[in-house]
Amino acid sequence: MTTDSTVVAFQHPDDVDDPLTSILRDGARRLLAQAVEAEAEAFLAAMRDERLADGRARVVRHGHGPERMIQTGIGPVPVKRAKLRDRGAVDGERITFTSAILPKWARRTRSLEALLPVLYLRGVSTGDFQEALSALLGSEAPNLSPSVIGRKEEWTSDYDRWQRRDLSARRYVYIWADGVYLQARMEDTAACMLVVIGATPEGRKELVGFRVGVRESTQSWRELLVDLKARGLSVAPEIAVGDGALGFWKALDELFPTTRHQRCWVHKVANILNKVPKSIQQGMKDDLREVRDAPDRATAEAAIEVFVEKYGIKYAKAAECLVKDREALLAFFDFPAEHWDHLRTANPIESVFATVRHRTVRTKGALSQKTARIMVFKLVIAASKTWRRLKGQNRLPMIIEGVKFADGVAVNTTSAHHAA
Repeated sequence: MTTDSTVVAFQHPDDVDDPLTSILRDGARRLLAQAVEAEAEAFLAAMRDERLADGRARVVRHGHGPERMIQTGIGPVPVKRAKLRDRGAVDGERITFTSAILPKWARRTRSLEALLPVLYLRGVSTGDFQEALSALLGSEAPNLSPSVIGRKEEWTSDYDRWQRRDLSARRYVYIWADGVYLQARMEDTAACMLVVIGATPEGRKELVGFRVGVRESTQSWRELLVDLKARGLSVAPEIAVGDGALGFWKALDELFPTTRHQRCWVHKVANILNKVPKSIQQGMKDDLREVRDAPDRATAEAAIEVFVEKYGIKYAKAAECLVKDREALLAFFDFPAEHWDHLRTANPIESVFATVRHRTVRTKGALSQKTARIMVFKLVIAASKTWRRLKGQNRLPMIIEGVKFADGVAVNTTSAHHAA
């Protein structure tokens, strides 16, 4: 018996005769050079009235900087930076020219800069970047080594700016809150990432608050909510969605006492099923679905009574787990029916952290707590660009106007008509 030992050699893109790519790169080089020159000439024109004592121009051309390669989406493009000189500086005060097109230390286009963190966050190891991207950008693609890609100073700057942003002009009708644990390198315990996502009056979802806390304690949640209020978030959300972590609800009642509570049904169902044998979990799950998906509050209340009658004697802890949070589980009935799917679960946060955990596994635990915090922040921000708006966003202004809803339908018809 023989085996086929044929080896198919990988053909590198640079070895491929691709006249289209060559034309694109050559055209990009010429256009970039023209744009840099035009920018310098425009600056000189703006400075034409600046003159020396003898009448000569104060700002003049001063050649070019050394040629460097700018990494772009079509490969490296060579370019020289235009230099200007101020001949009339006084007491060290100089007129300086900084190119907006080609910053002094730029080595990659912004689109490529944005690509690298996304690849890293999505699970591509930094050691694989050179091989993966050189297939697109060419074998001589610079600035793709693990040491260069691993520099995340810009991520930290983005995070710091975001944490200081002004919230006085923001309003969030709904919020979702959750704490997710991630194990970082050299840490005895997993870090708890406290996350708050909000729904704007236009129906968009935004990352509102983010902090590493000590478990899901009341103090950790209080610090996060106090920070949001200190930066201008003065109007309380109408309703908050979260799991059973008591720390969040206690802190919420202290800082935003008028905000309604809505318990996440996904967490609640899991908590109830954990209290019964696996043999009856599927049937019990179906009965809980009858409560969650009821068309109105009365039907849901009746389904709860049936559940208690059916399981209360033999599985008292499961029945008690459902009944004790009855009001918080059914709060969504007092809001528009179009929003029920959004309000019954903290899924907006859970789905994001599924990707975070994937990235953590790929790094094999090689994350410090600081790196993990910045990584989670960048990933959530990246994910937020694809978040869908709430269904029935036209109902949100009605809620802000004070329109009351019962079983998903507006009952204050005068106010409802005015808000519409």
